[in-house]
Amino acid sequence: MSTLNTSRELLRSTQTYMDMLKSFSSEEFQKNPKDGSWSYSEVYSHILQVNTVSLMAIEKCLHGKQNVTNGSLPFLSRMILFFGKFPLRIKAPENIASSVKKISIEDASNALIKLKHRIEAITPKVSKITSSCKINHPRLGMLNSEQWFRFMEIHNNHHLKQIERIRKSLLKNLHE
Repeated sequence: MSTLNTSRELLRSTQTYMDMLKSFSSEEFQKNPKDGSWSYSEVYSHILQVNTVSLMAIEKCLHGKQNVTNGSLPFLSRMILFFGKFPLRIKAPENIASSVKKISIEDASNALIKLKHRIEAITPKVSKITSSCKINHPRLGMLNSEQWFRFMEIHNNHHLKQIERIRKSLLKNLHE
């Protein structure tokens, strides 16, 4: 997938997250399903944190503060980037999960607006960064800037599915 297509998809998913915010009450946004999974608020906190870290990795590549390597990605990582989805539901690593917090709808909205502007600003630069400049992803390995961008897209879409599962779980809880 081209950088421009990835950017369009990232901006689309970011807009979807923004649009969904309008449908939540403050109470609903903070409420955890009975199964103990994350609230909408915690999912938003997570995707915003991960997108921020991913953009920082891309910016490090842009400014030459990266590892230079021509090593290839592990097979599973290549498949994830190629097919555009995680092969199964994966729990966030403990260090990531522990940094997730409940945020307000207003904080989520403001952060999404900033994210959108950062994506728009960095898009024309991503494909110009040499592919040998890589930053380590904790699970996928050494990613170049285009791969980090693609990871952001996949990660955002993955959590849109999680939000749908939360919605179904909360609706089920209402009817019990």
